[in-house]
Amino acid sequence: MHAIERGEGTPLILLHGFGVDHRSLLPLDPVFERAGGWRRLYLDLPGTAGTPVGKVRSTADMVDAVAAEITARIGSEPFALLGYSFGGMIARAIAHRFRDRVIGLATVVGVVVSRHEARDVPEPTVLHHDPEALALAGDAASAYAELAVVQSPENVRAFLEHVQPGLASVDPIGLGRIAARYTLPIEPEAASPEPWTRPALFLTARQDNVVGYRDTWATLDHYPRATFVALDAAGHNVHLDRPELTAALLGDWAARVRAEH
Repeated sequence: MHAIERGEGTPLILLHGFGVDHRSLLPLDPVFERAGGWRRLYLDLPGTAGTPVGKVRSTADMVDAVAAEITARIGSEPFALLGYSFGGMIARAIAHRFRDRVIGLATVVGVVVSRHEARDVPEPTVLHHDPEALALAGDAASAYAELAVVQSPENVRAFLEHVQPGLASVDPIGLGRIAARYTLPIEPEAASPEPWTRPALFLTARQDNVVGYRDTWATLDHYPRATFVALDAAGHNVHLDRPELTAALLGDWAARVRAEH
């Protein structure tokens, strides 16, 4: 897999969402740069411009591919995981597969319920409309408006830099095949029911109409060392909608992981 690597120290594997690429997570990088001691590996998952879909035909295949890539890149080193949206579901599966090596888990609006129609999600909501922001989005205005809860020029610039390039460059045919087999055979917490006891963070957004926030709370007892947060005035691009709070929460998570490793 193609990857962008930054920094030195303990490996931190970052997994992006479905239909975007590693660039969607780069706004988080200053958090870990300030923390120091993290070797950040931003993977481009199969189906992006950076990594051909190859033989991956399902989410289960994706988990296997990511597990193999991690082993190829860092061997048997301990590592931390961060997953965004679809990447959050992959991260949970990897965390349980490599329980003895994963020292921390963070998900940002992570998928918990695979089937969209079964998710408990709020109605689409826009708390602040901004015609200037929509005009600035240009041809990407529709894609931006679909998820933007608080529209602003600053927010749309972040979207155009970090999200839109991935949306425009992924392999729709390859991702379509994966989407048809999107559900894992068994959820990670059911496959490995013993509680996951390393420092964790589950960051959700109250206005996220893609994965919601309520379903995440069903896993609370499984993660006794996890911070669970639902931010207001934020949607599925919570890290762009509420960058300061996202940075603070991730900084706290990184510090908790470091304190035990």
